[in-house]
Amino acid sequence: MVPTIALAGNPNSGKTTLFNELTGSRQHVGNYPGVTVEKKEGTLVNNGYRMSVVDLPGTYSLTAYSLEEVVARDFLVNEKPEVVIDIVDASNLERNLYLAIQFLEMGLPVCIALNMVDVAQKRGIEIDAEKLSAFLGVPVIPTVARTGLGKKDLIATARRMAEEDRKQSLFEISYGDDLDRALAKMTPEIEIHHFLTETYPARWVALKYLENDKQILSKGHQKNSAFSEKLETIGKKVSTHLKATVNSYPEAMIADHRYGYINSIIKQGMVHRQHDQNRLYTSDKIDKIVTHRFLGPILMIAVLLGLYHFTFTYGEIPVGWFARFFGWVGDTASFYLPDGHLKSLVVAGVVDGAGGVLGFVPLIMFMFFGISILEDSGYLARVAFMLDRVFSLFGLHGSSVMAFIVSGGIAGGCAVPGVMATRTLRSPRERLATLLTVPFMNCGAKLPVFALLIAAFFSENEAIFMLLITIVAWGGALLVAKLLRLTVIKGEPTPFVMELPPYRFPTFKGLLIHTWERTWQYIKKAGTVILGVSIILWAMMTYPGLPESKRSEFAKQREAIMAAPPPSTARPDKLPGKEAGLSELAAIDGAEAEANLKNSIAGRMGIALESLTRWAGFDWRTNIALVGGFAAKEVIVSTLGTAYSLVEADAANSGSLSQTLANSPKWRPLVALSLMIFIVFYTPCFVTVVCISREAGSWKWGVFSMVLNTLLALILAALIFQIGLALGY
Repeated sequence: MVPTIALAGNPNSGKTTLFNELTGSRQHVGNYPGVTVEKKEGTLVNNGYRMSVVDLPGTYSLTAYSLEEVVARDFLVNEKPEVVIDIVDASNLERNLYLAIQFLEMGLPVCIALNMVDVAQKRGIEIDAEKLSAFLGVPVIPTVARTGLGKKDLIATARRMAEEDRKQSLFEISYGDDLDRALAKMTPEIEIHHFLTETYPARWVALKYLENDKQILSKGHQKNSAFSEKLETIGKKVSTHLKATVNSYPEAMIADHRYGYINSIIKQGMVHRQHDQNRLYTSDKIDKIVTHRFLGPILMIAVLLGLYHFTFTYGEIPVGWFARFFGWVGDTASFYLPDGHLKSLVVAGVVDGAGGVLGFVPLIMFMFFGISILEDSGYLARVAFMLDRVFSLFGLHGSSVMAFIVSGGIAGGCAVPGVMATRTLRSPRERLATLLTVPFMNCGAKLPVFALLIAAFFSENEAIFMLLITIVAWGGALLVAKLLRLTVIKGEPTPFVMELPPYRFPTFKGLLIHTWERTWQYIKKAGTVILGVSIILWAMMTYPGLPESKRSEFAKQREAIMAAPPPSTARPDKLPGKEAGLSELAAIDGAEAEANLKNSIAGRMGIALESLTRWAGFDWRTNIALVGGFAAKEVIVSTLGTAYSLVEADAANSGSLSQTLANSPKWRPLVALSLMIFIVFYTPCFVTVVCISREAGSWKWGVFSMVLNTLLALILAALIFQIGLALGY
């Protein structure tokens, strides 16, 4: 049986970097059963010895306040990994050891990776790893995950622990007279009743009852409700006593004594400081500028502009390669396949549909690479810190910032994990306001649509237009959030505290892994969901087809042209001879294709919506794409590609879809701008709506999001278009 290593630790402790260093490319990403928290698993191979490595969600504690904490704790107690490697930031030892103490109290087989010792040394901090190991009774290995320092020792220690299969002895610290007496009373009774002891240590269960841990209390009621109530009564008596005597609660007292124990260890010659503790370190010096009230936002805009400039400038060439490749595939299929529905399905539905979305893979890859640099360096945490001041003005919590960023606040994210990220918000009102507005962000699904329209109509200022769209998305989300907080979701905002990790140089290996993970998810979506939806929409744009009488009319027009004698002299408005006939035949083919599309199921839907969307400048073909975009926003690109491929007789030879739109008489910059504004705000995709409904606890909020967003999008797009018309654009 392959042993399992669980990697645990605080956020920003270098846990993911170490995971990448241990597993390399032998990893995959999924979700934990029943929840949407990301689960990373990989395989460590060392001299033929294999170990399974699981990267647990980053957490500061094992108290069940957030879903990440519950997931990490459940994995440790249910899966029982042979080794738990706790990644501890050596430059923030006191804070990081708080989680280690909780692991020890659970009796887990712990090995501490004392990470980022290079950062600690630069700050003049020297830690005696051997002495720390002696105090805690567990192996402590100094490491630098970014460079691989200590990796061999860590693997050797983990292997030895797994082979010995030695259980960690229970670790106990004193929590003061009041709590210790309660623990002494509760622990033996828990052992006698075998109350939850098949999963947890008895003293740990008693601690959780004193901390009023909702998950453990719920499990206790299911196991033995009478005994559970007895334990709760003891906890309430202790809580009442502490409130009356020291104006505190058990949870606070437990935390204070844990930190007190950690301080006592550190003060016993464990840590040597070469410099004054108040010394201003490099990260702090950088933050003086990066998080400055005025300079910070200016720098942030410059960084975003640089990111978009990098993406569009260097992504343009490989996007052209992909466009030519899919053009060649379409031409080849057109040449070899006989005329009919199969040829139409392959060329218009698959190649021009899903292939149009896959053509933006290089752009997506460059965007994700840039975002990975900002994320791994620690800069995105500064963005969240700066925006907290703004968010509080609009009735949102500072933690909402990360949900916005995860959803694509910079570009390239996804609304689904953004909605899930709202679980860290304690206030139900702020959580609801956040999950209703995160779909406004420029997710990776919207990026291909924006890239298509910007390349077609605003190619000279691509980065600037992308930045403006980002600002519009953020501004619109905040204004809608303020409106919601003043009307349907009233309530005061709660305070926000956030840790700023030190700046780090991202590793090239880590950047490649993060970029590939996100790009591969996009490719899989294009090859599965987008392909399936493209085929369905192709069928909706093909059937039921024209009635026989209409097809006969077009056939007669062709026969008349073929039977007509060539003109004797060339007229200035008509091509001579055979070329004139071919031109007229092509025009009839195009007219028949357009009539066929208009008569299809999708065409009828698009035409029916024109009475509303014409105010925003959208024709029936655009309406078809927008309806398909409800499945996934990338479908807008594939549907436009299919629609123009079915109608334009020379679409296959007209170049990329952006060139086709730029050359179309029905499109112009004003229409493209109106459409981009509509796409920023209109209904979230179906999967996001389901997630919103599930997280909010009612389908009414999912429906509310669809209706509110689409109505807002239509109003804004119509205003843009009508004002543009009035100004003569």
